Amino acid sequence: MIIGIDLGTTNSLAAYYTEDGPKIIPNRLGKNLTPSVVSVDENGQVFIGETAKERMLLYPDTAASVFKRSMGSEKIYELSGKKFLPEELSALVLKALKEDAEGFLGEEVTEAVISVPAYFNDERRRATKRAGELAGLKVERIISEPTAAAIAYGLYQNRENGKFLVFDLGGGTFDVSILELFDSIIEVRAVAGDNFLGGEDFTKVIEQIFFDKNPELDRDSLNEKELRHITKQAENLKLGFTDKRVSDMTCRIGDKTYEMSLSIEEYEAKCDELLDRIRQPIKRSLSDANIRLKDIDRVVMVGGATKLSFIRKFVGKLFHNLPDTSINPDEAVALGAAVQGAMKERKDSIKEVILTDVCPFTLGTEVVLEKENGRFEDGHFCPIIERNTTIPASRTERLYTVHDNQTQIRCKVLQGESRFASNNVQLGEINIRVPKAEAGKEAVDVTYTYDVNSILEVEIKVISTGEVTKQIIKTNATDMTEEEIKERMEALSYLKIHPKDKEENKLLLLRGERLYEESIGQERMQIEYALRNFEKALDTREDSVIEGARREFKEFLEEFTE
Repeated sequence: MIIGIDLGTTNSLAAYYTEDGPKIIPNRLGKNLTPSVVSVDENGQVFIGETAKERMLLYPDTAASVFKRSMGSEKIYELSGKKFLPEELSALVLKALKEDAEGFLGEEVTEAVISVPAYFNDERRRATKRAGELAGLKVERIISEPTAAAIAYGLYQNRENGKFLVFDLGGGTFDVSILELFDSIIEVRAVAGDNFLGGEDFTKVIEQIFFDKNPELDRDSLNEKELRHITKQAENLKLGFTDKRVSDMTCRIGDKTYEMSLSIEEYEAKCDELLDRIRQPIKRSLSDANIRLKDIDRVVMVGGATKLSFIRKFVGKLFHNLPDTSINPDEAVALGAAVQGAMKERKDSIKEVILTDVCPFTLGTEVVLEKENGRFEDGHFCPIIERNTTIPASRTERLYTVHDNQTQIRCKVLQGESRFASNNVQLGEINIRVPKAEAGKEAVDVTYTYDVNSILEVEIKVISTGEVTKQIIKTNATDMTEEEIKERMEALSYLKIHPKDKEENKLLLLRGERLYEESIGQERMQIEYALRNFEKALDTREDSVIEGARREFKEFLEEFTE
């Protein structure tokens, strides 16, 4: 059986698929949520979940939380003398979920679909996959949290096609994804987010208000245990806003008691900066998807932090659309991951759905730019596959030599959004030999082909000699063998054919060229304009853009020849 796992910043949980649909798997304490907290005592015993969370309040130096924010990094957590990487702590949480699932289901669990924020880069996704493997799980798929949520809400079962926005505000990360549904296909149009924004940050606002209202308390003079106590009470105050407009907290520090009452209006005003941070990814995703706010048909709320009433009100005002909260926001992602697992198992009772995904980050290379004074400056980033390009995808960029008698071109494979190469993540490097010639006379075509399995093929062709060099970069630590990767890339070879060279497009271009030659004056100008628009659409290599443009150009030619 394949289970679905939502490995969260604050809480984690697992689900499985039944004939009646996906169900949450309760942990050994009978609860659906397992706090993503790990604690180690002086004897080396490891505690996970609620027990670890309680120990964190008593012995803060022995526990760790919110380590998901550091996934993929080399950050070290030291607990009772033992050192852990974020992925190792995550593996302990996943192992606990695995054992709880086995106890509940009465069978061994060896496979899982694990969710990650849509905006996780490949290093973070790779670390998540390693965490699953360390926990004894074969990770069948890493699925983006908003996509899992869309599946849980059954968007693919709706008869009406439309555009949906998944608003996912969890304990430590924020994601927004725009998805388009047509027939049985869920196409991810754009993703954006903030890996350092979540419910924990809204709790910190309450902590700051508490210190502001109690100026005699010096935060720097408090020990870790006292600070944890304040955080716990601030969290309780925040939860109080679920059904009250005024919530209270009481903290016992030393021999003195401190109290605070807070209204939802005052709290909301203090969260303005966080709400502004939420707006930015929403704007970016709409821009990348080329969709207007009013075009969104449905907004789905996911993540525990969306339980805050003013967050829901904020989203409702922003979209002029009442958000959908019909599924427990804490559970939607795990339920969707379980459905994805059932799809992998080809369960008869589930409707098959095709999921298309996008590159969350731009893939490109380092280039040299010529400045106004004629001098060259290296270290610039040249995008090849832009972020939010639907995958699988293949794109080509031609690069030229910049020095006389240059014998080598170095291609750094980079991932990121900065215009400076050094600010982006390097995935690999390929050095290509070229014949000696004057600067700018030798060139190479650099082709990136990116697959849904997170496999990147880099192909570099020297134009003058025809020599081709290829390198496969397994950007997500895939389990596929070299032979399977080779077969997959051969299957994707059609992507490397420029749309201009595909027969149905070439036929229309030739017809347009013929009509241009046969016409004069205003008619010739109209044909040239239509040809340029169609060629511009072909250069995007986006199927949805090309399909519409081809239909328009074909209709134009038919009307022109009537």
